[in-house]
Formats: sequence, structure tokens, C-alpha cells
Amino acid sequence: METKHFIAVDLGATSGRVILATVGAESLETETLHRFPNRLLCLDGKYCWNIYGLYEEIVEGLRLAGRRGVRIESIGIDTWGVDMAFVAEDGTLAGLPRSYRDPYTDGIPEAFFGKMPRREVYDRTGIQFMNFNSLYQLCAARKEGCAALKHASKILFMPDALSYLLTGEAVCEYTVLSTSQFMNPHTKRPDAELLAAAGIDASLFPRVVMPGERIGVLTDAAARDTDLGKVPVIAVAGHDTGSAVAAVPAENERFAYLSSGTWSLMGIEAAEPVIDDRTYTLNFTNEGGVDGTVRLLKNITGMWLLEQCRAAWTKEGKEYSYPEIMRMTEAAAPSGATIDPDAAEFAAPTDMPAAIRAYCREHGLNEPADDGAMMRLIFDSLAAKYAEVLRKLQGLAPFEIECLHVIGGGAQNDLLNRMTATACGIPVVAGPSEATALGNVMVQARTAGMAGSLAEMRQRIRRSIATKRYNPEKQ
Repeated sequence: METKHFIAVDLGATSGRVILATVGAESLETETLHRFPNRLLCLDGKYCWNIYGLYEEIVEGLRLAGRRGVRIESIGIDTWGVDMAFVAEDGTLAGLPRSYRDPYTDGIPEAFFGKMPRREVYDRTGIQFMNFNSLYQLCAARKEGCAALKHASKILFMPDALSYLLTGEAVCEYTVLSTSQFMNPHTKRPDAELLAAAGIDASLFPRVVMPGERIGVLTDAAARDTDLGKVPVIAVAGHDTGSAVAAVPAENERFAYLSSGTWSLMGIEAAEPVIDDRTYTLNFTNEGGVDGTVRLLKNITGMWLLEQCRAAWTKEGKEYSYPEIMRMTEAAAPSGATIDPDAAEFAAPTDMPAAIRAYCREHGLNEPADDGAMMRLIFDSLAAKYAEVLRKLQGLAPFEIECLHVIGGGAQNDLLNRMTATACGIPVVAGPSEATALGNVMVQARTAGMAGSLAEMRQRIRRSIATKRYNPEKQ
């Protein structure tokens, strides 16, 4: 099998990367060609994404690829979910996409439930309720009288909008559509009745494509500008979590995953959506994955607590490196009791250590005696939270969960992974840390004939990257 080259564009809410991947019969290598910030714009009090700036950065990354002189098989783009761009009748983007961080959706879900009951919305979509879901963004835009929406000929999610700028072809990729709270998870199409309740015509969304389908080729201008020629752009799992989970190096289907970083997502991969009283009550979400799979998952606060404590300590003149934090945490005595990392008090405090101490006082818990004890409390609490969510998943899963795969930046957190294995009572397998990019690449590689099933994609990743296994310790 000949070696082939692919471009993965991986965009997060704070930064983005253009990655060159080289895939051989038994090899998979990645190199970051271009890294760039993704900064929110505040325009007239509205928080927007500079989509044209992102496009320019992507093109710059493609130029760097063009200078390598290698043949690029395809390009794939993944981003965060929910946010959308509006396309005018002349084919240009109308305005800038609004960000999920904009508070204009506050109170919108409750108003919408007056048109369609909350439980019916969940039964139709299987998506957990969050203020910033695409459904409520569209309602908020209509309430504001958004001219771009009023005159839109198409609505595109962020990865689809960027693919549109590169190719001129408009599509609606399945995995990112699945985050919107207006997709029917059985038909995998927009729910026309639900959108009508929001005052939106479902025909504004273009054809739905699955990961692996070809969107189009670079426009003449982009082909010339990058010196890449008419390279195909492939729909990968456009939602970054979908790409990340596609890269879980699992040996079989009996696993749970934890996409671990500042924020965490824990779930299982299912063949069909799980929408019932249990998932509704627990506010679990059903998101689309590669090959029509469903990610039954729960959002969990991750290292946010530690990161915010570290920022507060830095202001006090206490600079703790991550190796120091690990040593101090391990040296501290077990906390005995834990806090809830998902508590509202920790969402956006001005002083995280103070917020944690206040929470302890209010709930009858001993306050951490020093910074090391604070670190230990955070790690103990995260491990306990992961164990709690895993128990709920074990009650929902149609199979016995044999191990927990930790992917993303948290895969490199040796101490937390050890503590998580012990708290959960099952082995933890950590890696890859660059799961999103690898999932993006492997969907493209499969389209190019270099892999077959999702299981084969995962096998290739398993052979190409190093993982670390943690077994539960006796307590």
C-alpha cells in the first residue's frame, strides 16, 4: 500500500491547527504545519466568530502544505458544534456567525417550551438541554430580527461554512447537525416540525452528508493560491468530539470513553439512540458519530477547576508547574469527601480557590488546609465524578463496560488516570492525546481506500500510537 498525504483542519474555540498527515500501510504520522489563535469578536455587544480570518489561516496552512511538494489526497475540517453561518441569495456569507458564548440565548429555551413541551423536544432529538443549542440560537436570532437570517438562502454549521468557502459546495454534515437539538436521530435529517415551531424552514439546510462523503474540490482561486490543485474536500466527523471518538483505540465495542481536557465528555458508542425516561431524567445526550453510530454521553467539568485555581495562585505570586502540582497532589492526604465539579458555583467564579472553600463550608466539608490539599480535593472530586457518571452509563449500556478509554489532553495526566481507574473499578487506557486530528485523518484515509470499517480505523490507530493502561488499585 502506497503512502498517502492528507490535511486535517482542527478548529477549537480558542485556537486552530492545519495538520499534514502521512499514512502508510503500517504507519500514521502527523505534523502541525500551522497553528493560529481563534479570537472572539465583540461587535455592537454581539459575540461573533471571524470566519474570514479563520478561512485565511486555513489557506495559509494549505499554502505551507503546497510548498512541501507532496500530493495531497484530501482535506477535512472539524470544529466545535452548534454555531452557524447564514448564506445570502448571492452565495456570499451574510454577516459573521454568532458564538455560543453570546448570552443572547438566555431564557430562550423556556420560551420555546411554550410552543413545544420540553419532553417532546427531547423525545424528538435525544439531545441534552443547553442554552446555546442551535435550536435556541435560531429562536434568539428571529427574536432579534436578524436580517441575515431573515434573508438567508442557506444555513451552514461552522465546518460546513468553511468547506463552503473552500469549495463553493453547501452541505450539512451529520455529526455536527446532530448537536443542534433539531435533528431527528432516526432519520438523521432536520426535524421540519420542530424547526417550524422555531419559525425556521427546514429547507434552508442543504443535503445531509455522512463522514467520508466528498463535498467538492478546491475552487479555482483556492487551488491556485495554495498551489495544491483541485484537491477534494471530504466531510469528516465535522463535530470535533465525533472525530475524537472515532480515534478511540478500542479492541472491541465494550468500552466507555472520556474525552478529557478543560471540559470532559464521558459516554458510550451505541448503534441506536437511547431516548427514554432514564436518559431524559439524567440529561444524557445522543450525538451522531462515524458510520451512523450514536454517542450517548454526558458533559462533565474537567480540569477547569485546577486551571482556574492555578490562575488565581499565579496572581498571588505562586507559580506551580504541572510536575509540581502532580507531586503536591500525590503527597497530600486523601480528601475524605468530595465536591461536585459541575456545581453552578464553579462555572465562572472570580476566585476559584475561594469558591471551592465557600462550597465546602456550605456543604459541611472540611476546607483544604493548603494548596496541596486543594489540588488533591480537585483530583479526588474529578475521579469521583467520573465514577458516578460511569455507573449511570453502566445502567444505560446494552453491554458490560470493560474499560474506559481516556483521549485528549487528559490522556497525559498520569495521576488523574490512576485515580480514575481506582474510583471507577475498571481499567483505564490513556491515549491518544491528539484524538481529534487522528479521527479526522482516518476518515479521509478510509475514503481513499486505506481502511475499511470503523474497527479497522481504530486498529490502525492502535498500532500507530502508544497507549498506557492503568488498573484499579486496592483501597
